[in-house]
Amino acid sequence: MSDRKRSTALALASALAGSAVLFTAPAAHAAVVDVAYDCKTPIGDKSAVSPIDIKSVKEGDGYKLTMSFQKGVSSSPIELGKGAMSPSAVIVVGGAEKVSVPVSGPSNPEAVPPDTPIKITDLSGTYTPKKSGKVTFTAGVLTIKAMGTTTTCTPGNNPGPSLELDVTAPGGGGGGGGTQPGADTTGDTLPQTGPTDSALALGTLGGTVLLAGAAGVLWLTRRGQRARS
Repeated sequence: MSDRKRSTALALASALAGSAVLFTAPAAHAAVVDVAYDCKTPIGDKSAVSPIDIKSVKEGDGYKLTMSFQKGVSSSPIELGKGAMSPSAVIVVGGAEKVSVPVSGPSNPEAVPPDTPIKITDLSGTYTPKKSGKVTFTAGVLTIKAMGTTTTCTPGNNPGPSLELDVTAPGGGGGGGGTQPGADTTGDTLPQTGPTDSALALGTLGGTVLLAGAAGVLWLTRRGQRARS
């Protein structure tokens, strides 16, 4: 094989290898976890189970976390008017670092009838990692303030994490924790969750550009050969 043909083959192989890297799926795992809340209310102790979903979106140096409740928790003996209830919670971060992230959300958009489980609006907050590595996000204490009263709900079933994610600290801070059991450790880090369509689209775009570059090298090589023949 001539040096020119060898160079063309290497350029094409390099382009294909780059494309394969870009097709790697995000290193993240999300799950809806049932959280059994033990609530201290103004009218006594209550309990309720709600499936909790936590999602993350990369924003600047941090990650916007959104905590969603799929069922209502606690209740009120009287009707809560529109906007009468303000929820907040804590998301517990484990793994590479151990911190708590406060999240909050809007008040109830509609009146809540008496003795009806209170549907919590989506709660959000920002997590900025100080260490790079794999971290977990788990539902923590939920606080509901309504009509001058405070209800505190604590997870009583030691729930597992709703989200596992590879994060990158600003400035590339080194990770101090180990890999969580059962976590996906394959592939390059793409710190986002949700459907992988956007990540795959990025890989497809990158692969197209790289392949086009290799094709250009091949075309220029052939053109040069024809010019000298």
